[in-house]
Amino acid sequence: MTTTTSKVGRALLQRRVANLGLVLALIGLAFVAMRVAAVLAVGRPQRLVHASMISHYLGVGASVAMWLSCRSGEHPKRRIQIIELVGLFVVCSLYAVMAVGIPQAFRPEMTLLLAFGVFLLGHAVHVPSSWRWTALLGTSLAIPLIAGAWVILVPMDPRLVEASASARGSVQTSADAIIGIGMASVATWWVVIVATASSVSAVIYGLRRDVRAARQLGQYTLEEKLGQGGMGVVYRATHAMLRRATAIKLLLPELVGEEAVARFEREVQTTARLSHPNTVRIFDYGRTADGLFYYAMELLEGASLAEVVAEDGPMPPARVAHVLHQVAGALAEAHALGLIHRDIKPANVMLTNHGGLHDHAVVVDFGLVKQLDDGGDASMSATGTIIGTPMYLSPEVIRGAAEDGPARDLYALGCVAYFLLTGHDVFTGPTPVEVCAKHLALQPEAPSKRLGQPIPDELEALVLQLLAKEVEARPASALEVLERLEQSPLYGAWRREDAAKWWDGPGRALREHEPAPAHSLGSSATLAIDFQHRRA
Repeated sequence: MTTTTSKVGRALLQRRVANLGLVLALIGLAFVAMRVAAVLAVGRPQRLVHASMISHYLGVGASVAMWLSCRSGEHPKRRIQIIELVGLFVVCSLYAVMAVGIPQAFRPEMTLLLAFGVFLLGHAVHVPSSWRWTALLGTSLAIPLIAGAWVILVPMDPRLVEASASARGSVQTSADAIIGIGMASVATWWVVIVATASSVSAVIYGLRRDVRAARQLGQYTLEEKLGQGGMGVVYRATHAMLRRATAIKLLLPELVGEEAVARFEREVQTTARLSHPNTVRIFDYGRTADGLFYYAMELLEGASLAEVVAEDGPMPPARVAHVLHQVAGALAEAHALGLIHRDIKPANVMLTNHGGLHDHAVVVDFGLVKQLDDGGDASMSATGTIIGTPMYLSPEVIRGAAEDGPARDLYALGCVAYFLLTGHDVFTGPTPVEVCAKHLALQPEAPSKRLGQPIPDELEALVLQLLAKEVEARPASALEVLERLEQSPLYGAWRREDAAKWWDGPGRALREHEPAPAHSLGSSATLAIDFQHRRA
């Protein structure tokens, strides 16, 4: 039977069966047009409603039905196989009935053989199948083929017998001889066609299997491309032994350079030490035989903060405090280990269902993580290039100050809190440079004023302090932010029931979409901004 070992294989099978139905319909329509033109040319329009023509129309209709049944939705593999088998059998049976109505002088049994052969070979090319499945299809199609050929040849037209008997060297001197040789020819050619189609299926199926094996990374098998960012490509994958859904990120040297890949490998090794429940888990990392660096991380079911706000607008303050508490906890662990994230933003915080608990925040995409003891200037290279997302860059990073420590993550956390409370970024502008200029020069408008309604004083004060221009004016650490949130009356106000109610209501559409990789693919792109030459 057709082998489809994954959701991706099932989707491919469904698309290919739909394509096969469409191809059969187009072939049938082409011959319908030819027959209609021929009937009209000889002045016999009544033949358009002859049983042969009606069977031809129905054959095209069955092909269209086969196409439409697999064109949309998601069907189980078994249902697709039934559509594939029954659809092809019905289409061929209708064409067999059609051929019965064609005069014997036109050798309709050979026309029928040719049509069946084209259909079976088309299936072998279009639909990923094992040779056994193709052979089974060929055997089942032999039933309408042999039956149709027999009905066509028996009874034999006496005029054809006479013409064959009078031909020089002919051995078909009787009706029985013509029928016997005709049936033997149809059967022999069908065996050859089935063998050829099975061989084609074996070759194509084997190539697909080889390609799948080539996409094996250690214990992980790549299944589906989830997206592509500035540094590499993210795939859905499955662990060979654990059968655990995983996201694999491949870093492509042609996009980031070998030196960046080597640095990233060291940083992933460091990041893998993080164990906070609100930090994305990195399961494994390594290099392929041809030198591509990859790492495996958890595949999250949920939505990013950016998607949540886009779906339902600003969050209530209690929910914002709930999210900030979790993100601050993740940052506190990272900072204690000497790591800074450098790209905290709504697209890099996922709200997931973790062990039955909704609104479990997970900080993802540590692709720009930096160790504090690396030395040198982490925020700006010798060419004056800042790495980060403009709407969430702190003033000291934009100025190119030497410090690139936890304070930049705290400033970005304030920007995230502001976005969650108001539904808007702190500063916006037509270009990244203008946004960065506003971070340097302008004081943020109070979230309550921007929102047009009151926000608890302690939460608004914390957000504005996180957005202070000077490092010294911000909270001293993520741990301090964590403690202040725990002392706030808002702590614990967003209950498990509130989260579940939101995900069952306004968040239902987000809950039902595909699991996301632990990697930002959102619209808030991470940029490298060259302030020296004013390029972005």
